[in-house]
Amino acid sequence: MLQLILNGLITGSIIALGAIGLSMIYDILGLVNFAHGDFMTFGGYLTFFISLTFLRPISFIPLTYDLLLSAILAIIGVGLFSILLDKIIWKKLRKKGAGTVTLLITAIGIALALRNGIVFIWGSGTISLGIPISQAIEIFGLKITFFEIISILVAITLMLLLDFLLKNTKIGKAMRALSDNQSLASITGINVDKIISYTWFLGGAYAATGGILYGLITSFRPDMGWILLLPIFAAVILGSIGNVYGAMVGGLIIGLAQETSLVFIGSRYKIAVSFLLLIIVLLVKPEGIFGGK
Repeated sequence: MLQLILNGLITGSIIALGAIGLSMIYDILGLVNFAHGDFMTFGGYLTFFISLTFLRPISFIPLTYDLLLSAILAIIGVGLFSILLDKIIWKKLRKKGAGTVTLLITAIGIALALRNGIVFIWGSGTISLGIPISQAIEIFGLKITFFEIISILVAITLMLLLDFLLKNTKIGKAMRALSDNQSLASITGINVDKIISYTWFLGGAYAATGGILYGLITSFRPDMGWILLLPIFAAVILGSIGNVYGAMVGGLIIGLAQETSLVFIGSRYKIAVSFLLLIIVLLVKPEGIFGGK
């Protein structure tokens, strides 16, 4: 059982990274971004592309540094890509006062375009970065691999960094002000467009990080972000939609619930646990455990 709890924390940390970005974007823009899971996929595939196309041919770069640099560049790339989408699509829709249905259909369209673009370029099968499979090490009777340790450490670090950003920096305080009242924030001199761009960058970057970590633990495939989207939505709603800290907690709860459920059900059905929890929360406490918007 302890092994399943550890596995749940690993899975939950990745779900939390995706949930943070999704919740942050909804909190400030009121947008339910169905393309968010595909941002995670894009982060993984961009890492693969940068590594094998540009860095791997440079023989003197060690594999560890190759992977790290590729991941960092991919994370930045997805963050910038998120800003670009906002500038050419979302900003125009905001100015036109587009309704919820229009925004939803647009998000689904972007998701499908991204996923099919990935399939067109890299194919529909799984891909690997060609990294030797790390053997699991045993700590107090619990087995964990190197990349699983990295996933937990990276997730914790990024959550702490986001907490520091939101509470102790001008950008973070401006984001919180924008979340409370966009019109009032604009009147007080906050550059709304710039803060929205920062939000998109962070949302995309956190999604890409989650996708890269998930792919390193399992494998990269075009539908991996889509598969993660339901647990991410469940985490966001469980933690109260629009609440970044709730998304962190919700992600960990969903991860733990999925993995510990393996005691009772097969692994192929564990995704249904997210769906079940989502339904229960919507029926019993639709505002989430932290109280949402």
